[in-house]
Amino acid sequence: MFQRWPKRDPNKHYYLVPNEVFNLGLSSHEIAVYNYLLRCEDRKTYQCHPSYRTIGRAVQLSENTVRKYVAGLEEKGLIRTEPSTVTTKDGRVRNGSLIYTIRPVQEAMELNYQRQFLQVERDMERAKAEKRLAELNRQNEKNEESA
Repeated sequence: MFQRWPKRDPNKHYYLVPNEVFNLGLSSHEIAVYNYLLRCEDRKTYQCHPSYRTIGRAVQLSENTVRKYVAGLEEKGLIRTEPSTVTTKDGRVRNGSLIYTIRPVQEAMELNYQRQFLQVERDMERAKAEKRLAELNRQNEKNEESA
């Protein structure tokens, strides 16, 4: 017997992952956390607010490990986080989950390119300095031999 799968609304049951994410040098865990945040985000505000525990359960990582990868995603420019507060029934104000804002992947790509360019510049400067140091060492050796 042929079983027909129900049609799913692509706007409700799927989310898009930008191809560029795979060019940013993310670890598999960073990709997993980023994907979960994309899955949760409000498509109008680009925000979501799952707890570290919720993310960890979804991607099978501890809360501390999720915290580390969230920091990495933020440092790479893919997300922005801001704290939130909640008021308990007895009126106390407590820390809530972070509010995650998914940033345009183009900005993360630009940041990545800038960092790569700066690293190339540093590498070139280091190579120049090493070459100059080698020249000075050769001159010192010649001077010591002639003295």
